[in-house]
Parts: sequence; structure tokens; C-alpha cells
Amino acid sequence: MENENLLIKYVGVDICQSDIVVLKDVNLEVKKGEFLYLIGRVGSGKSSLLKSFYAEVPILSGEQALIFDYDLKELKRREIPFLRRKLGIVYQDFQLLIDRTVHDNLAFVLKATGWKNKVEIENRIEDVLTQVGMSTKGYKMPHQLSGGEQQRIVIARALLNSPEIILADEPTGHLDAETGNEIVQLLVSIKDQGTTVIMSTHNLGWLQSYPGRVLHFENEKMSEES
Repeated sequence: MENENLLIKYVGVDICQSDIVVLKDVNLEVKKGEFLYLIGRVGSGKSSLLKSFYAEVPILSGEQALIFDYDLKELKRREIPFLRRKLGIVYQDFQLLIDRTVHDNLAFVLKATGWKNKVEIENRIEDVLTQVGMSTKGYKMPHQLSGGEQQRIVIARALLNSPEIILADEPTGHLDAETGNEIVQLLVSIKDQGTTVIMSTHNLGWLQSYPGRVLHFENEKMSEES
């Protein structure tokens, strides 16, 4: 894209799930270092928008659908893994591999995305675990961690390849209020280091505690709150 600070540009985009339009005429620009909240009822299109960014949900029509240097309307299947390496995805339900340690969960992702040097792999794992406050937990199995600790590991996993954007889909949905607040604080600190964060949430309290851009989803439309 012409503006190096502009990471996403959607102009007149329709987003579909199973051939059903869930969002119509989406217009959106996202720049480097922004924090965006996606607000709306279940089924209003928040997750579909997030999934469109990493090409899990196709964009079938629209004037422009750009993310980084990829045209999502013309994206080839072989390009999808390279696009996804520029994104970090934080899932509500963690999706950690339960049969291996925290360290081995992270090593698996690095090796799957092309890392080969063992020293570099170890250093990167140490870096991201330190960044999320989990430097002493690498030997633990996922079931030995609390929900908040597991979500910190999921955020560490999302950071492994130094993404330009973190997509967080209801990252505090299964957590108590205090733990959820700690997770949002962590995501804000990541934003403060220059990474764009786009987070869907039902907790409107975060908007007052940690201000950001607010996108509201209703009746197949997305609008920005001023």
C-alpha cells in the first residue's frame, strides 16, 4: 500500500459466511499502532471480519480489500500461509496442544513457520514468554495453568513471528474480571510497542479503561463510534 502506516484498507466490502452475507459495505482503514474494539451482539459479524483478514472467510465483492500488500479478493491459496505469518491470532478457547509443554507448543509453531536454528528458536521462546510475564512456565503442561495463564501463552504464541497486527477474538470471554483486565492491559502494552491490536469483546468496560477506536456491528453493518 502507498502509505506504509496503513495496514488494512476495505472499501465497499461484503463479507459472507456459507454464501450468506453477514456484513455489507464495510469501509475501514487500520494504521500501524492502533487499538480497535469490535462491539456487537453474537452473530453480528465481528468474528467474520477478523477471519476475513486471514482469509478464512472469503471476500466475494467490494471495491478494495487490502491487508499489507495482499489483495484479499485476488489472494491465491499458496499465499495464505505467508499472509498469516504477518498476523498474530488470539483465540477465546486457547487452542493449545494439550499433549506438550508450553515450550513445545511455541517451538512447534516456530518450526512450522520455517525457523530451523535451535538457538534462535530458544531465544525467541524466551523473549515472548518474558514479554507476557510467563518466563518460568515453559515446562508446564497447558492443563497445569490457570485460564489467565493459558491466555498469556496464547498471546505469546501470537507474538512469535513479530506480527504487525494482533487479532484477538473475545480474549477475555472465559476469564474472570480481574484476570480479563490483566489480559487487556497486556494487549495494550503490546500496542504501545507499535503492534496494531484488533479485539472483539462484549465487555464495554474496557472501552473506558483503555480507550481505542470502536467499531459497532449491527444489522449487517459496521460503523465507527466517534
